[in-house]
Amino acid sequence: MISARLHYASLALIELALRQGKPAPVAVREISELHGIPAPFLVQILRTLRGKGWVRSVRGSQGGYRLAVDPAQLTLLEIADAVGCSESSCQTESNETVANGQLHEVWGAAVQASRDVLAETTLADIASKCSPSEAVMFYI
Repeated sequence: MISARLHYASLALIELALRQGKPAPVAVREISELHGIPAPFLVQILRTLRGKGWVRSVRGSQGGYRLAVDPAQLTLLEIADAVGCSESSCQTESNETVANGQLHEVWGAAVQASRDVLAETTLADIASKCSPSEAVMFYI
């Protein structure tokens, strides 16, 4: 199961990747409203990502965030590890039975399979599939 923290961090990074090379940084409010992410939670996530060196913050009234890395070099697994969401192993306090052991094997395989998919998928892979028409366009 993917946590909200990982989902929101990925959405924020995708948004920054889509706007990479644009002159203005992206405001927290803009990302929050566009993707329905609670702003205080997004600020916490962006601080974590800034600490990893993946985003840069720009202060001031025209401030916001910019992607500081090549999106082709950043995998979803790295994002999951950075926001503390990749450890999905199931730890239960139940008795050690054959059924319990079998379930732990399945859970472990599911976790490994999801880690493999996340490791193979880069931020650029996802951003390339996002339609530029999702942005609001005004024609005169």
